Amino acid sequence: MTEPILFGAAYSVYVRAARLALAEKRIPYRLIEVDIFAPEGPPPEYMQRHPFKRIPAFEHEGFRLYETGAITRYIDEVFAGPPLMPTTSRARARVNQIVSIMDNYGYRPLIWDVFVERVRAPAQGRSADEAKIAAALPRAETCLRAIEALADPDGPSLAGGDVSLADLHAAPMFAYFCMAKEGAELLASQPHLSRWWQAMRNRPSMAATRSPLE
Repeated sequence: MTEPILFGAAYSVYVRAARLALAEKRIPYRLIEVDIFAPEGPPPEYMQRHPFKRIPAFEHEGFRLYETGAITRYIDEVFAGPPLMPTTSRARARVNQIVSIMDNYGYRPLIWDVFVERVRAPAQGRSADEAKIAAALPRAETCLRAIEALADPDGPSLAGGDVSLADLHAAPMFAYFCMAKEGAELLASQPHLSRWWQAMRNRPSMAATRSPLE
């Protein structure tokens, strides 16, 4: 089977989610770096892969795909290796629910408003926007509380059972969020999520896909 190709930047949480899926399935792949934030923008030919100028994009045996959720589900269904979706309808629904929560309610406050302002801004030589952080923290807490309420209290994965796409989707965001002191403190207040994160952060797939910003 031809080696799949992933297009995107290693610092991206969504590129990392796709890389985690490939790593958990133990699938060799190529990562072609595409920086959508470069001053000149992404390469013109990348528009043929992703008309919305986002990352990642994916290609396998001539089949092109974009949108992280579509890519990770394809990886799980096409390639051999440990399954990344549960077998029951309710557990699969829970995975999809957690992924949707992270996309719609978690990504903006956890990454752009807290991580970028608290961690990246000083690294780039600018002051953090404290008002943006303060406004984001209640939304971030609501997101964490929602995931905490849904998380399996007895299992190593968010949706129960083995590691699933929910874990792989959430983990890159938590990796960045916890680099901010406010993020680490909020996570510590959620016991199920804290136990999950301690287990998740130590998986070999996380080490293999470590972000250059960590």
